[in-house]
Amino acid sequence: MALKESGEMYLETIYVLNKKSDSVRSIDVCEYMGYSKPSVSRAVGLLKSAGLINVSKEGYLTLTKSGEETAKKLFERHTIISKFLVSLGVDEETATEDACRIEHVISDKSFEAIKKKVNL
Repeated sequence: MALKESGEMYLETIYVLNKKSDSVRSIDVCEYMGYSKPSVSRAVGLLKSAGLINVSKEGYLTLTKSGEETAKKLFERHTIISKFLVSLGVDEETATEDACRIEHVISDKSFEAIKKKVNL
């Protein structure tokens, strides 16, 4: 199943929240993203069906191995692209917002070229 941009955003959010805390629930995702409970509930169901997250009986969200690999890739893209834009003189807030959009559509080839420039 190909993950759409919105699914990628939810997955990345769960990854970021899991880095801060071992206990992440749907309500935490709602608060972090500013989305409604029904929207997050639907996304959680889709991510679970895709085998990208697990949901415990208590409602805690954890990434599967596949989900973590995908989320790490997205997070790396976001971080590297943000740094790249800042290095070009873009203010941090704009760079972060733009990176959030770019990370979902950039090719692997272009991303690797940016990554090389940032890591020099």
